Amino acid sequence: MEESTNTSAQPIEEVGHGSAAVGDLRLHEFPSRIFRNTRLLRVWVPPGYDAEENKARHYPVLYLNDGQNLFEGSTAFAGVEWGVDETADRLIKEETIPALIVVGIDNARDDRMKEYLPYRSFNPTILRPLGKYYPDFLLYEVIPFVCAHYRIARGEENTGMGGSSLGALISLYTAIQRPGIFGKLLLESPSLFVSNRRLLRVSRDFRRWPEKVFIAIGTKEAGRDDKNQRVVQDVRLLERIMRRAGLDQQHLLVNVDEGATHSEGEWAKRLPLALTFLFGAKVQDQTT
Repeated sequence: MEESTNTSAQPIEEVGHGSAAVGDLRLHEFPSRIFRNTRLLRVWVPPGYDAEENKARHYPVLYLNDGQNLFEGSTAFAGVEWGVDETADRLIKEETIPALIVVGIDNARDDRMKEYLPYRSFNPTILRPLGKYYPDFLLYEVIPFVCAHYRIARGEENTGMGGSSLGALISLYTAIQRPGIFGKLLLESPSLFVSNRRLLRVSRDFRRWPEKVFIAIGTKEAGRDDKNQRVVQDVRLLERIMRRAGLDQQHLLVNVDEGATHSEGEWAKRLPLALTFLFGAKVQDQTT
């Protein structure tokens, strides 16, 4: 696979207040040389981003996988979105979190599982996974494009990443493979069981975790009592691994959500808690 510093994509649409999205959601058609395909980047900018008084202001950024599911029900799985735009807009206006930019990275649809799995898997069956290239896709393609087109604050303390299910799994993998890039990690219902729990084993020897990590899991995610218990146990194991590596209560929040299922609706409900924990401390504005 080939590395790239693609900055040529142009906005194909800017969604205003009359659309299904709250605030300013900008869509970019984004070709990847690494994966040899094209997808949308959905960039939500905070209130006042284009105001004259903010022209020198730089903003923290959160990159989220499965971008189709984040902002609009019309593109989301089963028609249910995370409501990232509504939640971020409200928390910013309440001054619960600083103004930030959220970048939704669309999945590759039919190739979603291939891109989100770093190791061979038999459940689901993916014998030629592409996930080992995902960190390079982010580091050499997505991030340079976003930084070239938007006023992004520098430093891992201003940079977050996350996702749900397999999107959370590849986020965890990326944090391990590229330490020091992402200072905030959001893992919703991570699919830690895949590839015979290999990523859990890899995590045991890792020490340089992001400064803040939010992990959540429901107790009714798998549809069967024994499987429900196992997915919760996997998250608890990951919690113990991170605690042993030095993440205390100020740096790691684990939410075991009683009765919650594996769905966009549940992830939407927990998003205010996740954003508040990860970004709640004010991030100093940067102009470089």
